Amino acid sequence: MRGKWMAAALLAALLAAIGPPAYALEAAELVPVGETIGIRLDLGGVSVAGLNTVQTAQGEARPAEDAGLRPGDVITRIGARETPDAASFLTAVASLDGGSVEVTALRGGSAVRFTVTPARSAEGVWQLGLWLRDGMSGIGTVTFYDPASGTYGALGHGISDLDSGELLAFRRGEVRASTVADVIPGRAGAPGELCGAADADAAPIGTVAQNTPAGIFGSAAFDGAPVPVAEESETVLGPATILANVAGDAVEAYDVEISRIYRGADDHRFLLLTVTDRDLLERTGGIVQGMSGSPILQGGKLVGAVTHVLLNDPTRGYGISIRDMLDAAAA
Repeated sequence: MRGKWMAAALLAALLAAIGPPAYALEAAELVPVGETIGIRLDLGGVSVAGLNTVQTAQGEARPAEDAGLRPGDVITRIGARETPDAASFLTAVASLDGGSVEVTALRGGSAVRFTVTPARSAEGVWQLGLWLRDGMSGIGTVTFYDPASGTYGALGHGISDLDSGELLAFRRGEVRASTVADVIPGRAGAPGELCGAADADAAPIGTVAQNTPAGIFGSAAFDGAPVPVAEESETVLGPATILANVAGDAVEAYDVEISRIYRGADDHRFLLLTVTDRDLLERTGGIVQGMSGSPILQGGKLVGAVTHVLLNDPTRGYGISIRDMLDAAAA
């Protein structure tokens, strides 16, 4: 199932040199993929994962919080020093002397400046009172590949900051080949998870150029035969299939039922799926995290992608229409 990796790696290197393409997906046919990929987003700074209390000789202090910083902000500069990653951030903080410093952060795509007065910890170290991360990584499932443009779409939903809920802004992104090593089955009240592994030392197989509410999009190459793209009006209640990678790197088709269709919904929720495939239910309990993006097919056409599991019933989940994903890729 995983051909063309060398070609994909070369394509990724070329695109990194010339910059992200502008996508215009008008294909009548697309390749439904169903493979998991490792996803890595470089935020171009360090993201505020949380606000921390600094224990000083005089008591507790909250420098970053008092200055107005909040979870989800991406810090790009401290004083005159740029902070593209955690190492540079730590170097900048180590140079602080207790005086107020200007901190520049991205919030909602716009640069915002804060004046922060560091606090000296009981150990004698100047601190800003922040929990940080400098990137995002995880696995997801590829929905489609367009051989004409070299474009893929995955996830069916955006990648959001865990704390703020806002879409993550990023400087660059890349995807790598991935395998599924284990599955934590889903159960009522506890969503399951695909435990995947991507080789961090291997060359990327593609790029991430867009992070939208309807999925991520970029350039890569995947094998498979194209199928017609369904209009939303063609989707009906009844049997369908999803393509999913829940063990190793094998993509298999599983039976589902389209139980409800949401016509005209404005939240990218298009349909409700019920998993009926006994094999998938035994393996995963239904829909689990990491399966987001699994293509949905009905009547030989690509209908959409799995997006979210119902927390109280892992045998059911929501799906986005393929037309919604294509519109987002072309925006």
